[in-house]
Amino acid sequence: MELKVKTVDRQRGFAEELYLPAIMTGLKLTVRHWTRNIFGKKDVVTIQYPEETRRIAPRYRGRHRLLVREDGFIKCVACYMCEEVCPANCIHIDAGEHPDKSVEKYPVVFDIDELRCVFCGLCVEACPKDAIRMDTGIISLAFSRRERFDFTRDLLKDHYHENEKTKFHAVPSPASDPEALPNSTGKLAE
Repeated sequence: MELKVKTVDRQRGFAEELYLPAIMTGLKLTVRHWTRNIFGKKDVVTIQYPEETRRIAPRYRGRHRLLVREDGFIKCVACYMCEEVCPANCIHIDAGEHPDKSVEKYPVVFDIDELRCVFCGLCVEACPKDAIRMDTGIISLAFSRRERFDFTRDLLKDHYHENEKTKFHAVPSPASDPEALPNSTGKLAE
């Protein structure tokens, strides 16, 4: 089978060689946008950033956050579901034993590399404890160094719903066995 090639002969004149029509078209577009921003208040393209913020869709996936329980500790139980489902492999979790014996484990290390993250939201869907969310509304992720994009467990904690009662603690340490097993009835499991 033979492919047919169509040759197009383009005739360029002297004005097109000087790029004058293209320059004039670009200037006309620039002046049109400038006058619309200055005089047309109803459909302004530019937003005044510190005073005005960009409208965010309700389904927008912003920066991650870790939720906290009523006692102030994070909800994450280090089940590795979000780390396994992440297509970009940007989540790293190391589990540790929790001093409260009613809690199986907790994440000693919970790091998210935001430079590798594709903001797909699969980690939120995979979490069985609803410990991670992407509803912060933070859209500007700009830092001067690459290391600042590595968010650790303490940086991901929920700052929005924090008060003295639910203040984030690193690891609560129980003083005694009854305090370590608050839901225990004192009977061994059969």
